[in-house]
Amino acid sequence: MAAGRGYPVIPLTRAKLPAVRSPHHADHAAPTPCRGACGRPGHGIHDATADPLAVRRLFAAAPWATAYGIACGVPPHHLIGIDLDTKHGADGLTALQLLASEHHFALPPTVTVRTPSGGHHLYFSGPPTPLIPNSAGRLAPGIDIRGTGGYLVGPGSHTSRGTYHLIPGTPRTPAPAPTALLHLLTHSPHTTHSHTPHTHTPYSPTPYSHTTPPRPSLHTPTSPAPALLRFVRTAPNGQRNARLFWAACRAYESGLGQEMATALTTAALDTGLTEREARATIASAARR
Repeated sequence: MAAGRGYPVIPLTRAKLPAVRSPHHADHAAPTPCRGACGRPGHGIHDATADPLAVRRLFAAAPWATAYGIACGVPPHHLIGIDLDTKHGADGLTALQLLASEHHFALPPTVTVRTPSGGHHLYFSGPPTPLIPNSAGRLAPGIDIRGTGGYLVGPGSHTSRGTYHLIPGTPRTPAPAPTALLHLLTHSPHTTHSHTPHTHTPYSPTPYSHTTPPRPSLHTPTSPAPALLRFVRTAPNGQRNARLFWAACRAYESGLGQEMATALTTAALDTGLTEREARATIASAARR
């Protein structure tokens, strides 16, 4: 069904790995890795196809497959997968909402899949170029990106951790990724790219605007401060420093770093960090 909608697919094992073994697994002398030019299956994401006959042939080569992967970054959708984790205390959905608020873009309704751990996969279509790289936690703790060369575990797949479910009522066609989100995915979230000082900030009307907006305040209705503090206060063990660092980076990028330093420190103390640890993390964010 996924292939019928134009999504190139590959069979996966219960461990979410490509199910067809490489035909070159014993060929250690190969000068360059084969990416499917030999015509045999077993090349991972390079086997991905939406051709009905090729799909049947590919899955016939892996009758033990219980799951399937959807290739990202390839025609016709040039799919971009946003993997929002909840494992290990992460809160990818909240982190993505904070990014959307900070960079002034709305997340359109799109194909949404619930993962066995309680997280979500959001499907967006992207442009042919630039290529969207894969990343884990680069934008924020709990947000992984599946771009060119990556794949998403498709809905209906059965894995060792459970089944992936398409959320009822969500669209069946991926929405175009917002321009500001594409900018974040292709540029470092911790740096700006202006050629002259004070001409571009994360609060510009669009990611390519060259006007300097008024300096934000802690007390404006659109201030990200309350959400950032809540993000820090709700951090579980194992995520406290990561969440504090990420929130402090967002605060400094939005011009609120110095004003929020004390409040961020207090929020970090509420999670169990020591004052010394909190101040060191915030100072590191300020330098970044």
